[in-house]
Amino acid sequence: MKISSGTIRLIIPAASLALLLAAVFYMQPRAMSYTGLNLLFNLAVPIALATVAQMLIMAVNDLDLSMGAFVSFCACVTATFLQASPAIGVLIFLGAIAAYAVIGVVIHVRELPSIVVTLGMSFVWGGLAVLMLPSPGGEAPIWARWLMTSRPPFVPMAIVASIVIAAVTHFVIMRSSVGVLIRGIGGNVRSVERAGWSVIRIRAGTYALAGFFAVLSGITLVGLTTSADANIALRYTLLSIAGVILGGGEFVGGKVSPIGAVIGALTLTLAGSFLSFMRISPDWQIGAQGAILIVVLALRLFLNRLEKREKGR
Repeated sequence: MKISSGTIRLIIPAASLALLLAAVFYMQPRAMSYTGLNLLFNLAVPIALATVAQMLIMAVNDLDLSMGAFVSFCACVTATFLQASPAIGVLIFLGAIAAYAVIGVVIHVRELPSIVVTLGMSFVWGGLAVLMLPSPGGEAPIWARWLMTSRPPFVPMAIVASIVIAAVTHFVIMRSSVGVLIRGIGGNVRSVERAGWSVIRIRAGTYALAGFFAVLSGITLVGLTTSADANIALRYTLLSIAGVILGGGEFVGGKVSPIGAVIGALTLTLAGSFLSFMRISPDWQIGAQGAILIVVLALRLFLNRLEKREKGR
């Protein structure tokens, strides 16, 4: 029985998460509980949302190096304006999402490297975050705090929310006509143009959708931490890219896996949370996440080569 490359992209991240979780339960049996799982996956939701946002950008063959700075900016807006003046906060978020759409259009029209443009925008978002919140502080909106600290029966909120995120994004990207167009731009932009679709509008919509998920990431992050600062999510840039790649995505060709991306985010969260749970230095946490990514990529490369050999026979 031959296994398709799409199935491999989903099986590998799921297997890596299962193996890591089994190792955690073996080393810390007390983690095999509602409270233990809640602690291990506590920060999974904002990371998963940021990963989905990055996945959308990568689906159109771009890369967003401003993701961490933008999520930090959104966290600062949440802890200040959204908490004190919700209407102003919502308007700021709408403006930020519109700015994301404009960035997508500018990159396409001017044929600029997305890495350069988004790297420059990271300083813009970071500067706005510092102006808004020069020092750590602010307060989470009551509804955001309630949502992120609620305790559904049987399964922690982080896992329930991750399942919902994976299901919604899978439908949008893999099952809807919008998702076909987004992946079509990443895979073969000329065919999309020949079909009569506006590439500029699709790219603008994709970037806007990515901005929306990044806004949700910032809101949920503040709901967990209860406050914010201008640097609260800077590491989300690399985590989101690693989560997409770990989940079976690729840098080119519009090849992404929404479910795999969420699983990749859960895997990276689990690695960091477990090492924090063990009181291990954050330096080792970054190293462990990088090691997991390298092992999974090596395994995927090995299986892809086996598949090519089978096709060649």
